[in-house]
Amino acid sequence: MAAPVNIIVGSHVWVEDPVLAWIDGEVFKINGEELHVHTAKGKTVVTNISKVLPKDTEAPPGGVDDMTKLSYLHEPGVLHNLAMRYELNEIYTYTGNILIAINPFQRLPHLYDTHMMEQYKGAGFGELSPHVFAVADVAYRAMMNEGKSNSILVSGESGAGKTETTKMLMRYLAYLGGRSGVEGRTVEQQVLESNPVLEAFGNAKTVRNNNSSRFGKFVEIQFDKSGRISGAAVRTYLLERSRVCQISDPERNYHCFYLLCSAPPEVREKYKLENPKSFHYLNQSSCYVLDGVDDAQEYLATRRAMDVVGISEEEQEAIFRVVAAILHLGNIEFAKGEEIDSSVIKNEQSRFHLNMTAELLKCDAKSLEDALIQRVMVTPEEIITRTLDPVAALSSRDALAKTTYSRLFDWIVDKINNSIGQDPNSKSLIGVLDIYGFESFKFNSFEQFCINFTNEKLQQHFNQHVFKMEQEEYTKEEINWSYIEFVDNQDVLDLIEKKPGGIIALLDEACMFPKSTHETFAQKLYQTFKNNKRFIKPKLSRTSFTISHYAGEVTYLADQFLDKNKDYVVAEHQDLLTASKCPFVTGLFPPLPEESSKSSKFSSIGSRFKLQLQSLMETLNSTEPHYIRCVKPNNVLKPSIFENNNIIQQLRCGGVLEAIRISCAGYPTRRTFYEFLHRFGVLAPEVLDGNYDDKVACQMILDKRGLKGYQIGKAKVFLRAGQMAELDARRAEVLGNAARTIQRQIRTYIASKEFIALRKAAINLQSYWRGEMARKLYEELRQEAAAMKIQKNFKRYIARKSYSSVQLASITLQTGLRAMSARNEFRFRKRTKAAIIIQAHLRCHIAYSYYKSLQKAAIFSQCGWRRRVARRELRKLKMAAKETGALKEAKDKLEKRVEELTWRLQLEKRMRTDSEEEKSQEIAKLQDTLRMLHIQLEEANARVIKEQEAARKAIEEAPPIIKETAVLIQDTEKVDSLTAEVESLKALLQSERQTAEEARKASTLAEAQNAELVKKLEDTERRMDQLQESVQRLEEKLSNSESENQVLRQQALSMSPTGKSLTTRSRTMIIQRTPENGSAVNGETKVAPDLTLAVSNAREPESEEKPQKSLNEKQQENQDLLIKCISQNLGFSGSKPVAACVIYKCLLQWRSFEVERTSVFDRIIQTIAASIEVADNNDILTYWLSNSSTLLLLLQHTLKAGGAASLTPQRRRTSASLFGRMSQGLRASPQSAGLSFLNGRNLGRLDDLRQVEAKYPALLFKQQLTAFLEKIYGMIRDNLKKEISPLLGLCIQAPRTSRQSLVKGRSQANAVAQQALIAHWQSIVKSLNNYLKTMKANYVPPFLVRKIFNQIFSFINVQLFNSLLLRRECCSFSNGEYVKAGLAELEQWCFEASEEYAGCAWDELKHIRQAVGFLVIHQKPKKTLNEITKELCPTLSIQQLYRISTMYWDDKYGTHTVSSDVISSMRVMMTEDSNSAVSSSFLLDDDSSIPFSVDDISKSMQQVDIADVEPPPLIRENSSFGFLLPRSE
Repeated sequence: MAAPVNIIVGSHVWVEDPVLAWIDGEVFKINGEELHVHTAKGKTVVTNISKVLPKDTEAPPGGVDDMTKLSYLHEPGVLHNLAMRYELNEIYTYTGNILIAINPFQRLPHLYDTHMMEQYKGAGFGELSPHVFAVADVAYRAMMNEGKSNSILVSGESGAGKTETTKMLMRYLAYLGGRSGVEGRTVEQQVLESNPVLEAFGNAKTVRNNNSSRFGKFVEIQFDKSGRISGAAVRTYLLERSRVCQISDPERNYHCFYLLCSAPPEVREKYKLENPKSFHYLNQSSCYVLDGVDDAQEYLATRRAMDVVGISEEEQEAIFRVVAAILHLGNIEFAKGEEIDSSVIKNEQSRFHLNMTAELLKCDAKSLEDALIQRVMVTPEEIITRTLDPVAALSSRDALAKTTYSRLFDWIVDKINNSIGQDPNSKSLIGVLDIYGFESFKFNSFEQFCINFTNEKLQQHFNQHVFKMEQEEYTKEEINWSYIEFVDNQDVLDLIEKKPGGIIALLDEACMFPKSTHETFAQKLYQTFKNNKRFIKPKLSRTSFTISHYAGEVTYLADQFLDKNKDYVVAEHQDLLTASKCPFVTGLFPPLPEESSKSSKFSSIGSRFKLQLQSLMETLNSTEPHYIRCVKPNNVLKPSIFENNNIIQQLRCGGVLEAIRISCAGYPTRRTFYEFLHRFGVLAPEVLDGNYDDKVACQMILDKRGLKGYQIGKAKVFLRAGQMAELDARRAEVLGNAARTIQRQIRTYIASKEFIALRKAAINLQSYWRGEMARKLYEELRQEAAAMKIQKNFKRYIARKSYSSVQLASITLQTGLRAMSARNEFRFRKRTKAAIIIQAHLRCHIAYSYYKSLQKAAIFSQCGWRRRVARRELRKLKMAAKETGALKEAKDKLEKRVEELTWRLQLEKRMRTDSEEEKSQEIAKLQDTLRMLHIQLEEANARVIKEQEAARKAIEEAPPIIKETAVLIQDTEKVDSLTAEVESLKALLQSERQTAEEARKASTLAEAQNAELVKKLEDTERRMDQLQESVQRLEEKLSNSESENQVLRQQALSMSPTGKSLTTRSRTMIIQRTPENGSAVNGETKVAPDLTLAVSNAREPESEEKPQKSLNEKQQENQDLLIKCISQNLGFSGSKPVAACVIYKCLLQWRSFEVERTSVFDRIIQTIAASIEVADNNDILTYWLSNSSTLLLLLQHTLKAGGAASLTPQRRRTSASLFGRMSQGLRASPQSAGLSFLNGRNLGRLDDLRQVEAKYPALLFKQQLTAFLEKIYGMIRDNLKKEISPLLGLCIQAPRTSRQSLVKGRSQANAVAQQALIAHWQSIVKSLNNYLKTMKANYVPPFLVRKIFNQIFSFINVQLFNSLLLRRECCSFSNGEYVKAGLAELEQWCFEASEEYAGCAWDELKHIRQAVGFLVIHQKPKKTLNEITKELCPTLSIQQLYRISTMYWDDKYGTHTVSSDVISSMRVMMTEDSNSAVSSSFLLDDDSSIPFSVDDISKSMQQVDIADVEPPPLIRENSSFGFLLPRSE
């Protein structure tokens, strides 16, 4: 594939290797046609130049996802690419539109979860990483867009993962067009649930796989016009019937036989089953048990699966009865009979099995025996019955077994299809074909012949499709392809199936002659095909033949071809089973037409196989095909093992290499203009310097190199085989020359650097030696000077020490004398001061105690007198309360007296508290004084004792001198005076103790009196509360009576012809109490003395207006006006939404929260719903988001579900005062009740609002308002997502045009290119600014703004991060720089928006920020796993880090990703996570939930002052809405 001239010394090539298939190496010597190569394994290989292939040294380390992008599309290039991707757990790879799937033999759940399905839904083919979902999506889109049915052909050898791939395809198709099936099960689930049943009856162990499908399965998924799944059907083809009777040694028969032999004992006893070794159809092989499979458990699982697919218990019994009958049938043996060419049952054991077979099939045993050993021949003259010899009888037995099992399998398939349900009206379908792959064993028989014939047919279909795709590619690029020849495998198919003269035709002919043997059949083949290049006769065998298939040569043993091909349709068998008493068996063998039931008719398995295959191909030809080639990487079925020889063989068998051969016949190498210029621009630098068009530049480079036969399309350069290698050789030569120039300059630089370093070293050595000599001289001089300095200092130290000792002795002596004198003086002054302090405290205590006793007595007397007066007043109040008429006259006096009593009670409590505090302080002071006196007394006694002892010692020691007598007498007098002073202090202490005891007694007495007084005061307070409640009830009765009278008067006036309206009244002046005009609490109001007169005068001029309407009509009018008002945009008053404040005030004024039934709430909700119908009008949405959040905040602070328990007693008493209720009754009509409450409590503060006991309509309104708030929030958020979503797809990958400009050196376009790089990000920032501006203009609470932008940034994070992980071209260094620059724009926006509105939105981008940071960081191979996971990317999971690390490629500097050790550690950690059931999805999920609750709103939003909100003009002049006017008016 490469011309010899392209291989030079230093070239990297692929060399054939017997173990690894191909091994890479470097050419180090060329000797004519011989190459000497150093391989990567360290060996030296000598080979011919024609047997090596070039290697692409610039291939990405992680491989390419589409192998048509390979520079060298040849066998080792494909193998190496698959190996690199498999090492990184990238199991899917494209070859054009063909998907190659390598079985990982481990769980990779992150590849198949719902996140992954969402990413591939609607994505273009090749846009994301290769995946089985992409193939299914292309098929589905093609079906929907073109209306044509599609098929997906899944092929591969046993164990390659075909069944699992089919499951994934059906899962994805069900995800795209899902429909709920029967009992909640989807069609996809029903199809998958049928797999265990089909596997039990259609799968068997082969040489290479323990669970090999021995039939082809074509699953038709049917869709309706809207693209939803409407039904499904399972079509089976080419069941391997001969396996029922004949199996090879390492293999097993169908699973169901072994499952039944391992059934529970009662089942085996019923069917008289024993060990599988005892049955002829099973003991032809020594394998009975599969490793790791429990047939007993599998039997139960199969029974459960049959229940699931709708097979009844009776039908299951009949199925296994037929399976047991086949086993018994195989044990019937025959011996020669008495007559010639006759046979009989061999022995009693065979007779037992015959009877059991008849019993299980519910037919006559004698009839069964006759059907096996006799044949009826119908002639025109007579009916002849002849017997069969033992060999023919065995063939008859096997024919019956194969026919019965085949009919049973077909019945199960039909039952499954009936259970799933088909759509007869469906016009579109997607078929998934799961069929056995090409087989080539050591010994190949008739089964392998049929299978390989099938694969030859499918390969022809595949080749035609590949060639068609190649033609479409060439046509799309508008290049000439007419001379490309298509090499077909029709000659092999003619060899096998042609009539007459094909192998199948010759086999059928041999089977119809009784005396034909396998030897005669082989000789016939040798004679017929001796000149056929596809047919080869082995040299050492007389019965084998070899066919050269597309996948290689396969040698077949013809020994059992005749036996396995025979499949007589025996009329006796048909009649026997049609007459069965078992309805199930009768259903398997319906009666045949009259003409076909007269005699036995020959039918071969090969011919039937050929017809079924023809039917399958017709089905496939009517659909648009898609191909998936499954590959088994190793035969030990373990992960991370890639066997090159095994893979190569499967690629050949799967036709992948054949597809490559077809591509190589045309233009195997295709490069876009950008890629071609990027790689080969160095061959013509002058072209890059010029301002040429891409296409012209490519043309100039190719013409300069003198290449012929290439084609230039609209966007790509198409090169013939070998031309890429030639260009690479020239490029390597140019780069080699450049490298040599660089090396020359580097070596010059290194030599110069070494000389300079040597000269510098010599100079440094000289300098050091001179310095060393100078240092030695200096050291000698320094030591001499140091000795002189030491002597001087030592002498000075001796003199200083002598002087210091003399000075210290004198100072110590002086200090002692002065200290003794000072202590004596201090002792005298201390005693004097203590005596003065004791006297002062004692005198103070006596005076204070006398004063406190007088004060307590006075207070006690006053309390008694006031209590007596209060009781007298209380009796008067009780008497007055009995007379209703006198209640109004005494109200002012009663309230004043109650307030006075309250004040006095508080005063008494305060005085009592003060007296108790003073008493406790006095007692503490006395105790402290007493403690100090004790201490002083003890000190005085101690001093006296010491002085006495000192005096005694002095007397005893002193000599008898006359002068000292006076001193002794003087000391004695001093002792006596001290003793007297001590006695006086003791007396004083005793008196103080007595005084303290008396004070304590008086205090105890006072406390008892105070407790009694407190009890009396509590009784008085309780009686006052009872009196106040009685007054409150009387006030309520009075207010209700007045309201009823007023309503009756209004009704009477409205009924009389001269009556006039009294509803319109002038507003009553309301004076807010202040400390200047009264001491009312909690905002009580008082009315001017002429209140009644003013009200009556105001009613007179208005009484002549229109007649009074009923209250309900008036209320309805008010509601209509409110709804009309809020349906308009009322704007904002300050920063407060007017509509929310008006709604809240009206509902509170009308007491709508406290009624059981009202329609105003529904009308408000309907108005909001009508306003937000236009989902894309963000101005209206943000306006209502602001209003609904404010209104919800007010409701949250006002409404309560319980009773009035939450109100404080003080507030409850105040609001129910007689004066307040009377003024309310005079000022407000019933429909405007609550006006006094709003005005009297000044709605400026939410914490002053009264909580209202809400009824059900109010609570429902709050819930509906919450739902609308969440809906509006979601609509705004989704609108912004919808606006920026198209831009995000452009932001994840840098525009190619900018890179092209940089590569081609067009400096004049750099500024424009840099601007284009950031344009998409600036568009996103512009959208964010527009939404922020709109929300600010409508005063949306910052709390909600932060939540919106947090979720938007989270959405940006999810979209960018998922796209990064799914598209390898995005995981590059330059793309990381591009995304990083865009993220900087978002960071700048967050800074400008401030934390008030942006919040922590920037933190939501942590995944994409850390991923981009990893892409642009340098020296990745030096980073350890700990540094990556703990410092660089702590947020990313191991799966995500592994994905980025393996997909990374540096398109700017050519650096590598992290080291292989780090990759291996990541893979180990991923395996541990998968084993521990940790979610291993590397994709992020977008959270579209509502991220706040009502409580969050009430806690996070600021309180709203609604008192000064101006009402809208529409209701401002309406007197019924006068309560909306601000306080200043």
